[in-house]
Amino acid sequence: MNLHVLVVDDEPLARDRLALLVEDLPDVELAGVAGTGEEALLLAGSLRPEVVLLDIRMPGMGGLEAAHHLARLPEPPAVIFTTAYDEHALAAFDAQAAGYLMKPVRLEKLQEALARVRRPTRAQMLRIADAAGGGPRTRIAVRTRDELRLIPVGDILCFTAELKYTTLRHTGGEELIEEPLKALEDEFAASFVRVHRKTLVALAHIEGLERDAAGHQVVRLRNGAGTLAVSRRLAAEVTRRLTG
Repeated sequence: MNLHVLVVDDEPLARDRLALLVEDLPDVELAGVAGTGEEALLLAGSLRPEVVLLDIRMPGMGGLEAAHHLARLPEPPAVIFTTAYDEHALAAFDAQAAGYLMKPVRLEKLQEALARVRRPTRAQMLRIADAAGGGPRTRIAVRTRDELRLIPVGDILCFTAELKYTTLRHTGGEELIEEPLKALEDEFAASFVRVHRKTLVALAHIEGLERDAAGHQVVRLRNGAGTLAVSRRLAAEVTRRLTG
């Protein structure tokens, strides 16, 4: 079977050149091309390539953040980073990444990199994303049927743990994601606060801390989005975060 490769680069000439190189290789098939990190994620969700050739420096969602999202796909593709900058020689990625290619990419180097590649496990891709040190994501990728949707983190009201899933509640509705609450808390510690063992709430969407009719502490969300219970154990920390 042919190896399906998705090419991602914001520069049209570089993207087209790399796509032509991929098409010249035996047993390799060009699955598609993308010019942005956002487009790459949407295509990866529908095309399910085995390999993504991913430019590191792109406006908007760069390659490092895109790698975070790709790591969380049910079947994450192998990522080979492409870069024109020596400072991105990727020592930080250790041996977890499938590899990297310096621009302009040469055919023999591309062939060697693809010959070595194997689809990583999800755990390996998460380690790549963590090693990238690209900071917290600005969007959360959500799978709906065979597509991916990107929910801006700024639109998320809260995360609630539900057995093996986590409910992501945002300004446009609710989605289920397969990410543990602890990992989300660690990633978004600066902008979310844990109010209950099962709930993380966005600080920007909290209107205030109050008591309900039964005398229990709750956080009230902005724009009439309701209230969420605050556990007694976490009340002091919630107060501290809200008062700065």
